[in-house]
Amino acid sequence: MEQRNILVLGAGGQLGTELVRELRAVHGPGRVIASDIREKPEMSEGGPFEQLDILNQKGLGDLFNRQKISQVYLLAALLSASGELRPGEAWDLNMRGLLQVLELARQHHCQVFWPSSIAVFGHSAPRISCPNEAVQEPSTVYGISKSAGELWCRYYFERYGVDVRSVRYPGLISYEAVPGGGTTDYAVEIFEAAVSGRHYPCYLRADTRLPMMYMPDAIRAALEIMAAPAARLSVRTSYNVAAVSFTPRLIAASIQRHIPELSWESVPDYRQKIAESWPGSIDDSLARHDWNWKPRYGIKEITDDMIAHVTPEKSQQMMEKI
Repeated sequence: MEQRNILVLGAGGQLGTELVRELRAVHGPGRVIASDIREKPEMSEGGPFEQLDILNQKGLGDLFNRQKISQVYLLAALLSASGELRPGEAWDLNMRGLLQVLELARQHHCQVFWPSSIAVFGHSAPRISCPNEAVQEPSTVYGISKSAGELWCRYYFERYGVDVRSVRYPGLISYEAVPGGGTTDYAVEIFEAAVSGRHYPCYLRADTRLPMMYMPDAIRAALEIMAAPAARLSVRTSYNVAAVSFTPRLIAASIQRHIPELSWESVPDYRQKIAESWPGSIDDSLARHDWNWKPRYGIKEITDDMIAHVTPEKSQQMMEKI
């Protein structure tokens, strides 16, 4: 029986960088094709790499044919803060990219992982313990595209039997890759400022509570939902997944247990309005029930591990890439 491969689109981003590494460790480096719009030499050293714009429909189709894809992780997207600066581009990439992948998955009988976001919720959703089926009134083009995308995923599952699986990620925290232009990026930037001795002007108010997740938990959520028996899944739009919720003040205090001299202040900008439209915490009981989801990292564990890995040299390298 011929070997079929796993494709990660948008592999050079914050989530993709670590997901590719984990997938290659699990399935073998030769079976995981990383793809990004930009050349990524570090990824091609560890396994196959294809430079590709996912909006290139012909190129994407050729890639599916050549590589005999059985599973796709579609991560390419323009995130919330960046999307507000380029709304037309965000809609085009986030929506047309998804539709092209869903159609190719239908033709090639592929399983698909597509990340949604807490950005699908708006002011009408409960602020605390927002449930999976809360009203969606997103206030950003990123949230609008994710809300529409969830419905397309369910449509392709119900109409064509495409096995699409999705989780709604909160803000993601990682020391491996530069954040991708999201509203929660401060939770990475404040660590970089702390270890390098820089003053940090936080673009959110000190008391703005948002759901967050450490990257190892985010990677595990993707792998676990993809491995779950199809019959166990009751949601074919997207599952809430929660880990921890905190404010800039709380994460700063946690960092100051290690680096008391951390200097920061709150200087809200346009991202404050985005953050205020999102829930402060989410209810992930459906994910816990259906496929046994459970996070492993709280604010203390996140802080301890970030401080252990974000060196001044690494912080400088990451800041140079922004």
